Amino acid sequence: MINIEDKKECCGCSACVQRCPKQCIVMKEDEEGFLYPVVDKEVCIDCGLCEQVCPVLRQREEREPLEVYAAFNKNEEVRMQSSSGGIFTALAEPIIKEGGVVFGARFNEDWEVVHDYVETVEGLSAFRGSNYVQSRIGCTFSQAEQFLKQGRKVLFSGTPCQIAGLKLFLRKEYENLLSVDFICHGVPSPGVWRQYLNEFIVYQGNKKKISFFPSKPIILNSIRDISRIEFRNKRLGWKKYSFALTLSVAIEHGTKNTVLLSEPYNKNIFMKGFLADLYLRPSCYACPSKCLKSGSDITIGDFWGIQNVKPEIDDDKGICCTIVSTNKGIFHISRIDADKIISSYKEVFQGNPALINSALLPSKRSKFYKHYPGKSFIQFVYHETRLSIIVRCKIWIYNLLLKKFVK
Repeated sequence: MINIEDKKECCGCSACVQRCPKQCIVMKEDEEGFLYPVVDKEVCIDCGLCEQVCPVLRQREEREPLEVYAAFNKNEEVRMQSSSGGIFTALAEPIIKEGGVVFGARFNEDWEVVHDYVETVEGLSAFRGSNYVQSRIGCTFSQAEQFLKQGRKVLFSGTPCQIAGLKLFLRKEYENLLSVDFICHGVPSPGVWRQYLNEFIVYQGNKKKISFFPSKPIILNSIRDISRIEFRNKRLGWKKYSFALTLSVAIEHGTKNTVLLSEPYNKNIFMKGFLADLYLRPSCYACPSKCLKSGSDITIGDFWGIQNVKPEIDDDKGICCTIVSTNKGIFHISRIDADKIISSYKEVFQGNPALINSALLPSKRSKFYKHYPGKSFIQFVYHETRLSIIVRCKIWIYNLLLKKFVK
């Protein structure tokens, strides 16, 4: 029986919920805004299946990749809509065209991140771009299993721990399954994301002050005014990406005006808290799926540092590192419509330490959760992540000297 005594021992993949033969496990949100399995002990028959499919309890061996590429989609529009180089879409399109199904993470109508599947090329657009919130897997492992048993091709994408959970849930290898994970820094709290959105909408509404929320998060009606959210908008470039919200705001006579609210990633409050590791899931500080342990066929991510190792292909539109770990992955990579240049695991790791290393637990995390969710999220993160006066003075002096030197 699954019994979570230490929050680090659960990655929230929901494999246990979907595999339980008595359906006596449900996912419930905790005080930090993450989902954890809760077992109805009166119904449980202690069969042990939930433990057998747990990627924390059943960790795989570390692997070395077979091939590594720097790559980007030849379709410029798809590439610019994607966080990095658009390789996910390049992998997914052939699966769809062959009558297959593609699973990925998308926003729902309340701007929560959920896992879902699509069966059309047009539907893939919902999965493009990064979603820096842990997705709700729901019943997608079971749905994928049904499609696989029907003989349909399935591409399932997710975090490394989600792919590890899927592999254990299936209990056998399927030749018609292509599993794709990504280099994961860690997953922020869905509850924190919900509070951020609520505070942001209120702040934009009154333009005066940040509202303080009650202990239970609420969904504002005005959240429906959001028509698009991009964690990684490339308007200013791939390396200097922005957090962007597109609002469709009603004006007089029932007409609507489209408003784009955009901030550089290092200025946006939610992104600053995420990059400071303030509200990652506890298991992210001791990730069970680093070093390609997830069992995925292909791992993708931003090729940070590409300007240092392959400057000739860096146009600041996004380059994807593509790490292939299985022969099946080699086949699928060989047929995609993308520009590929051979690289190495070492070159990728230089700009992506999250391939191997878990996030470090920050000392301010416990302080953050003492305030959450009763006090203003935006105010707390702003004060706790801003640079000290000494550091700001050092940066100012450095920039001053740099300008003088350049002249």
